[in-house]
Amino acid sequence: MSRWAVDLAETAEINGCTQNIRIRTRSLSYPVLLFLHGGPGVTDRHLVLKSCEPLTDCCTLVCWDQRGCGKSCTPASLEEDFCIDTFIEDARQVVEYLCRRLGKQKIYIVGHSWGSILGVLLAQKHPEHIAAYVGMGQFCEGVENELLSYEFVLAEAERLGDRRAVRKLRAIGAPVEGRYRSKKDMRVQRDYLTRYGGGCWKKREGIVKSILLPLVKTPEYRLTELPLMVKGVLHSQECMVDEIVELDFFRSVPELTVPVVLTEGRHDQNTPASIAERWFKALKAPEKRWIWFEDSAHSPIHEEPERWCRELRAALNF
Repeated sequence: MSRWAVDLAETAEINGCTQNIRIRTRSLSYPVLLFLHGGPGVTDRHLVLKSCEPLTDCCTLVCWDQRGCGKSCTPASLEEDFCIDTFIEDARQVVEYLCRRLGKQKIYIVGHSWGSILGVLLAQKHPEHIAAYVGMGQFCEGVENELLSYEFVLAEAERLGDRRAVRKLRAIGAPVEGRYRSKKDMRVQRDYLTRYGGGCWKKREGIVKSILLPLVKTPEYRLTELPLMVKGVLHSQECMVDEIVELDFFRSVPELTVPVVLTEGRHDQNTPASIAERWFKALKAPEKRWIWFEDSAHSPIHEEPERWCRELRAALNF
């Protein structure tokens, strides 16, 4: 007999296109956690299901592959001109779908990195079915975010005497108003970021080992799906990075009407936690809770999974 009441990936018509949603639960009576992955375009359901195993005795886990990403990526989606407002509407419809599908009035939202942008804007514009918002790798302001991240990588390259990295980073140059001269330049900076511990504090690997290899090994995706998924990542970022950089939650999101929990890695230099801390302190919300993870950078859910699950249960009273 299966240990799960529901354990499947299903498709749903969301905002004009077919999108894939992964549900795992031992009981339909449990509260629902919807995970909004990062990127944009970088699916992580295989990691979430593993890291959040301790929550399966009290929560329904839902991972949604966003438009143009993972199992929701199609050749047609690669022709779309993505924008943030489309993803907010997608997320609103996914929330309403899950409320109907799982018999809930409200569900909990967990946003990571790009997903933290989507989660905050969803909670701001459509709070009616959101019980609370949980963020990690919280993005708040694009121009300072990119500058601090670049400065960290260059300083680390100089400290470590990595002359090749210093040459490449100086050739790229600091982002101007949050923008690199090309998306390729940005990917070079992000690769060094992961190697220097600003993405993952303990397991310091480049983009290929940290993102692509886990996708090759997981049964959640077929090898034949991966080439299209990679194209989806590149397309999503090509479309949306410039719009993301223009965001400034200090101005545009001074208040949320749902409880807010931020679970932040002390060493995060992808979305520097110092920026998120300033925004959080100024944010008006009915309830707020900030939780530091001292041995994590950008993804405490995966770097300190047992503690992350334990802290989440305590914060949300599960």
